[in-house]
Amino acid sequence: MSISGMNGTGQRRPTMKEVAARAGVALKTVSRVVNEEPNVSPELTAKVQSAIKDLNYTPNESARMLRRGKTGTIAVVIRDIGDPFFASLGRAVELWARSSGSVVMIGLTDEDPERERDVCLEFVARRPDALIMAPIGETQEYLAPHVDAGMAVVTIDRPAHGIEADAVLADNAGGIDQAIDHLVRQGHRRIAYLGDDERIFTARERVVAYRAAMARHRIDVDEDLVHLSEPTTEGIGITLSAVLDRPEPATALLSANNMTTAEVLRGLAGRRDQVALVSFDDLALGDLLKPGLTAVAQSADVMARTAIQLMTERLPEPHRPGRTVRVPVKLTIRGSGEIPPAS
Repeated sequence: MSISGMNGTGQRRPTMKEVAARAGVALKTVSRVVNEEPNVSPELTAKVQSAIKDLNYTPNESARMLRRGKTGTIAVVIRDIGDPFFASLGRAVELWARSSGSVVMIGLTDEDPERERDVCLEFVARRPDALIMAPIGETQEYLAPHVDAGMAVVTIDRPAHGIEADAVLADNAGGIDQAIDHLVRQGHRRIAYLGDDERIFTARERVVAYRAAMARHRIDVDEDLVHLSEPTTEGIGITLSAVLDRPEPATALLSANNMTTAEVLRGLAGRRDQVALVSFDDLALGDLLKPGLTAVAQSADVMARTAIQLMTERLPEPHRPGRTVRVPVKLTIRGSGEIPPAS
């Protein structure tokens, strides 16, 4: 006997045919009651429901959803569940799914385009109703046949390419503008920028915004103060040495994502009160640091709720044009970004 024919206790599941026999009705009548179809008398409905209770019958939910053209499954493909932003996103989607009777599958890309493709194709083979993803690859055209077949795709944090999809993006340029404006008001002009790999959409948008904001303040960008790389402990340590241990050191740091910020704080141990720091992305305990972390905060919950709204709107209209929603960000002032330049 196959595992699919067993219940959680190892016993065989009762069948719909057995329910029909117990109730003394036709199999079609049981099917109509289980699927909540009309045109079944209250008397027959009561008989079927009683037999279902007596036999402890549970409908095959997967088969029922497939008959309706839906699977009740949402696939979520993100960078790393260890990243606080994406962890919050995954939790928000899971809470929604729990309340709506859906199931969530979560896969991780580790910022690898090939891994993204493999995970997405593995998931879509299971026919989810929708896919929420944070793309890293140059194109998501490999999903086109599934989108054409009616699967809803919503991207978060980054847009998709090669398919019709909705996107929920942070106001990256606005956040960088707020950070630079704030540091300039504190008297800083030598502002180092520490960002992520430029393959990532947010990394590209933010470094472009940094250059534009500096130009707006008529500050020439010193390219030796611009560093774009994967945020590792060793790499950020080398970067901090390069921008701070020099004849004309940076007096302020703009860290462009939470993972980089965590490594910057580690590398600044012992001199956090000597250089200003503003982070794009907040940290969970940012308010408990000494000094507190000044950060451009983006809400993963708001972005997730927006993605879910776009997803539910797209499900009945899978072929409508894609929409992009920019979610506002907010500068939270706590102390680290208010340290003045050394005189």
